[in-house]
Amino acid sequence: MCNTDCCSNPKGKAGTKTAINDPGKWSQIIATPESKLYPYEVIEEIADFITKGSGMRPKIGIICGSGLGSLADIIQDPKIFEYEKIPNFPVSTVEGHAGRLVVGTLEGATVMAMQGRFHFYEGYPLAKCSMPVRVMKLCGVEYLFATNAAGGINPRFAVGDIMLMHDHVNMLGFAGNSPLQGPNDPRFGPRFPALVNSYNKDLINKAIEIGKAMGIESNIHVGVYSCLGGPNYETIAELKALRMMGVDAVGMSTVHEVITARHCDMKVFAFSLITNKCATEYSDKKDEEANHDEVMAVAKNRQKACCELVARLIREIHSASA
Repeated sequence: MCNTDCCSNPKGKAGTKTAINDPGKWSQIIATPESKLYPYEVIEEIADFITKGSGMRPKIGIICGSGLGSLADIIQDPKIFEYEKIPNFPVSTVEGHAGRLVVGTLEGATVMAMQGRFHFYEGYPLAKCSMPVRVMKLCGVEYLFATNAAGGINPRFAVGDIMLMHDHVNMLGFAGNSPLQGPNDPRFGPRFPALVNSYNKDLINKAIEIGKAMGIESNIHVGVYSCLGGPNYETIAELKALRMMGVDAVGMSTVHEVITARHCDMKVFAFSLITNKCATEYSDKKDEEANHDEVMAVAKNRQKACCELVARLIREIHSASA
């Protein structure tokens, strides 16, 4: 992949010079372009494994964020695939991510849900983090529902609120990282995909209506999300800079999945569960520091509302297409 002898040298690192067989000789190892990590044929093989194993071709794909794995638990007649048993599939290493793919029905629609996603900070390149979205596409998915746990930067947001994403700021992209790097395969999508309308406005408006019907309209906002690399939480200066850029909530996922979904022409709905308020002023108080236990606790307390919101929106989609 990187170099003909790269994999035979356990101490070699992509992008560095290393002695392959002869310590007196050095060879430049060039990192494999992201788009070549999972070519179309490999994605197709994974998709075939899932569709044949489940006997279904799902229309809606769901990515469950930290602590929101219960979204997959409400799927009826589930066919469950452990990540480690799916050919060529990564394994999630984060607490709160079960590492399972669930295929079944929800509100009459055939769906597939990831209980656990893959993050840049786990050491996975972005193409691998978002590879399951392409698997969903080849399984038949037309709609992607992406959820995440995020820190609220907007001072109007409270812990437990839900922010419907209508745009994002791709900080990893600013640094030159993209899941679409490398040669483009037109079977997935165009070389230069437009992202101006990445988040489906009709689905956002329907979600707002559903929130009103659920009696949680005061807890639902529409805003801008940004993904940072992690795994560390943000500094005060970084949070202030993000707020100046118009960012309302920040996390460590989702954006590259959305880019991949839009590249292959999927309709996208995404929301952030605000699990902590980001500190934007300097303080010595320890309780103002973000931590993963807090994220998981808030997600657990709000999972019922999140599940109902997703289920009702899927019902709307299914009814409209019936």
